[in-house]
Amino acid sequence: METKTVKSDKSIGFAALFSVLTLVGAGLMIGGPDQLTKALGFAVAIAAASLAVAGAHAFQ
Repeated sequence: METKTVKSDKSIGFAALFSVLTLVGAGLMIGGPDQLTKALGFAVAIAAASLAVAGAHAFQ
């Protein structure tokens, strides 16, 4: 049985912040001028999406 509850909106803030970064990375991936920029956009999108999920779970 859980005895301690935490009321915080940090999980929503982290998820929103890193979701925006995920969209930026996806935009680079789609609209990048060369292959290297598209690869970096993919890396940013994957890392930011992972951090969004991790941040949401860390402050839950």
